[in-house]
Amino acid sequence: MRRLPLRSLTVLAAVGSLALTGCGTQPGDAGDRAAAGAPGAGRTIRAQQVMQLTEVHEQTEMTLLEGPVFGEDGGLFVVDVTAPEGEPKVLRVDVRKKTKRAVHTDGRGAYTSAQFSPYDGRLYLTDFAHGEIVSLHPDGSDVRTLFSGEVDGARMNPDDLAFDQDGHLYVSDSRGLREGKALGRVVRIDRDGEKATVLADGLAATNGISFDAEYRGLWFSELTENRISYLAVNADGGVASRHTAIRVDGGIAQTDSIAVDADGNLYQGLHGRPAMAVYDRHGERLATVEVPARAAAAGLESATNVAITPGGTKAYMTVSGPAGGYLYTFDALAEGTRQSNGG
Repeated sequence: MRRLPLRSLTVLAAVGSLALTGCGTQPGDAGDRAAAGAPGAGRTIRAQQVMQLTEVHEQTEMTLLEGPVFGEDGGLFVVDVTAPEGEPKVLRVDVRKKTKRAVHTDGRGAYTSAQFSPYDGRLYLTDFAHGEIVSLHPDGSDVRTLFSGEVDGARMNPDDLAFDQDGHLYVSDSRGLREGKALGRVVRIDRDGEKATVLADGLAATNGISFDAEYRGLWFSELTENRISYLAVNADGGVASRHTAIRVDGGIAQTDSIAVDADGNLYQGLHGRPAMAVYDRHGERLATVEVPARAAAAGLESATNVAITPGGTKAYMTVSGPAGGYLYTFDALAEGTRQSNGG
């Protein structure tokens, strides 16, 4: 299947076939951080293949792995965004035995992230195509819709997800991606699903989102601007301040999901390159995580997200392309926490 430049999803048929549609990447300004000249930018961490999880689906002509998250039993849960009905949309991987099994499928969802709630222990999924947040037990049973409908008069395209310590949800809404307009938002949803509040708007295809190590604020990325912003939040979930924090020189690649380790370092996934850029909390480029060159040349094109083992440094990165969907591993710079586990 051909390389598709963006991760905007649209429903093509009632059976849930999906396609990705693109819009232009905006060039950075003269003040952008030059990755090649930034301290630590030359350090490369080489990831190693664990296993192949998926192949390109005949109905959707692609596969795209996202949202790796460890469950309490040690299983790694992964979503396949473009899996059609009948194919696993949520998988559970035993990384030690290198085995996988299907957890959930349905006829309509396009799930772009997964995260366990600290409040009820259920697995929550963002349905990009239908603007919904759904949840289920780790075994795939008892599927429920937490939130559906409009937020401030517009339906979401929820991409990634983060929880605060009380179980309230913070969602990156990638609205406007298909139109090429800055209509993206950061939305807070109460844990009971009854109230949704826009915390930031006017964003360019909001994508990755994660709390910092202290839960004082949210890092979020904008796919079509290749930038990471910081949104400071109050104890009640309100906004204290917002600013652009890091500009990512990605070339043909664009900013995807974000994970944060125990030291506050950011792991920025790249769509369009099988690699991740790693920054410290001050915006200094620390390293680049890459798959072997031969794997990239063989048809791996995007490294969307990563889960770092809770309390450990073993990291597992989802990588996809025409060659299929794969899991790669590397040693993270610090231990994993909730902020580096799913979303």
